[in-house]
Amino acid sequence: LVINFQNVKSYNAGMLTALSNRIGDVALLLAIAWMLNYGSWNYIFYLDMMKNNIEMMIIGGLVMLAAMTKSAQIPFSSWLPAAMAAPTPVSALVHSSTLVTAGVYLLIRFNDVLMNWWMAQFLLLVSGLTMFMAGLGANFEFDLKKIIALSTLSQLGLMMSILSMGFYKLAFFHLLTHALFKALLFMCAGSIIHNMKNSQDIRMMGSLSMSMPLTCSCFNVANLALCGMPFLAGFYSKDLILEMVMLSYVNVFSFFLFFFSTG
Repeated sequence: LVINFQNVKSYNAGMLTALSNRIGDVALLLAIAWMLNYGSWNYIFYLDMMKNNIEMMIIGGLVMLAAMTKSAQIPFSSWLPAAMAAPTPVSALVHSSTLVTAGVYLLIRFNDVLMNWWMAQFLLLVSGLTMFMAGLGANFEFDLKKIIALSTLSQLGLMMSILSMGFYKLAFFHLLTHALFKALLFMCAGSIIHNMKNSQDIRMMGSLSMSMPLTCSCFNVANLALCGMPFLAGFYSKDLILEMVMLSYVNVFSFFLFFFSTG
């Protein structure tokens, strides 16, 4: 679907997406094959007992690699903005709320394995840097869909970093609120792009609140909900995450990454 519009940019984006995701696929298949040693794939039942084994540590490392690839964390984060060459309904369904949150959901399921070794600290560093980089890079983009994609990347970094600190329920809560409003953002962006005669450059857009009031209202509501405007849905999850960061024992670098990126 990324190469639906047949030009060189779409082909390059499709190759980048396919080859980056191949790493995660291979790690996931290796983890599945290695888990056959335990006799079943119902890992929820024996995760508590087996989480100190070296095999389960290897499986957890493979799962973490797969999740970092699927959820586009550093160093695999380049494919998510490139995949915005896809049509906008594909972006709204796949690249905002379903495909890229599969890695976060996998790590929510495997949260006991991550908590024991160096993996959680490494994941905290990488996802905090992803959150910071995506938020900083979105300030210098002109492509409307790439800005929304970088916002997705920032929220994924937030989910994975709070997950690596052990608050997996907060990560899942933020995943749900983000998925709903990010899909709404992409649908509004698709409406805007369609009415702009397929131009995605935000420098060409002006007075949209006069010409498209309903679309801009929905866009603003979704945007404020994702920013954490008080008493909207994103406020509860995001503010709870930041509150738990402040209550936790975390060093000043991670603290700075969280709060600067959220700002």
